[in-house]
Amino acid sequence: MNGHAAKLIASVACLGLLMAGCEPRGGNATGGTKTLKLAFVTNNSADFWTIARRGVEKADEELADVQAEFRITADGTAAEQQRVVDDLLTKGVDAIAISPVDPQNQTAMIDAAAKRALVFTQDSDAPQSARTCYIGTDNVAAGRQAGQLIREAIPDGGRIMLFVGKLDARNAQDRVQGIKEVLTGSNITIIDVRTDDVDDVRAKANAADTLVRYPDVKALVGLWSYNGPAILNAVREAGKVGSVRIVTFDEADETLAGIKAGAIHATVVQQPYEFGYQAITRMAQAVRGDRSFIPETKQIIVPTMVVNRSNVDEFTQRINTLRGR
Repeated sequence: MNGHAAKLIASVACLGLLMAGCEPRGGNATGGTKTLKLAFVTNNSADFWTIARRGVEKADEELADVQAEFRITADGTAAEQQRVVDDLLTKGVDAIAISPVDPQNQTAMIDAAAKRALVFTQDSDAPQSARTCYIGTDNVAAGRQAGQLIREAIPDGGRIMLFVGKLDARNAQDRVQGIKEVLTGSNITIIDVRTDDVDDVRAKANAADTLVRYPDVKALVGLWSYNGPAILNAVREAGKVGSVRIVTFDEADETLAGIKAGAIHATVVQQPYEFGYQAITRMAQAVRGDRSFIPETKQIIVPTMVVNRSNVDEFTQRINTLRGR
């Protein structure tokens, strides 16, 4: 075949593509639909996100025209999230679902990203930003659930301490607000909220220091997933299991084991699998042009539930299935 003939055949083939309405770039083998590049960005590396990853993977598996990328931020800082978002935008992603570490100070980052891609928030919201939608927990409501559990755990009242990674995160602020709402007018007093910068060692040290500094403390409350195990280990080492009650969030293995053993009163659990699954499926829907699912509030709430000794075995079995165990 000479060069002229080859060019002629190539031209005819290209014309055929145009007449068929196909997109030569970004197409896939199933009919020329553009492959959507979607990303899910965590706010730390806690085991909590393993379950969210399963949801992302399930959505990626179901959606033939989607390529989903799951990105873990190891050090839990806003600076690292900025680097991850910049990298994703450079790659040309169509949409990003991010759990902002510091929503107030990351508004500019989200606004800038939203000019180049669709941006959802998940797990922690940034309502003052240009994000299109939030998918996750109503953290004020979750805080109220925790407040009720605290009242159950210490019906006679007393002083308590709260623990969390960072108070900059919107979910931390909202949970503290919900707890305070429920405890208002009760004989339960919050001593303080101790932060640990998402450091397991420091989280345990904070709990241990509280037990020494405030020997009359009645309950320790962990607001992020790793806080429960850190508190439990400190209480055990101090020999105060039972006398100091524990209420926490999320479903770390040690937390669930502590509930089963009676060392932890209860935990408020989210549904991170739904965060991952819905973030990917809904972003794909929105990028395709359908945003009818977005409510006026721009928040899609995934409900929380309480796990205590009555349902911990059933819940543990279900969560281990999601983790692939």
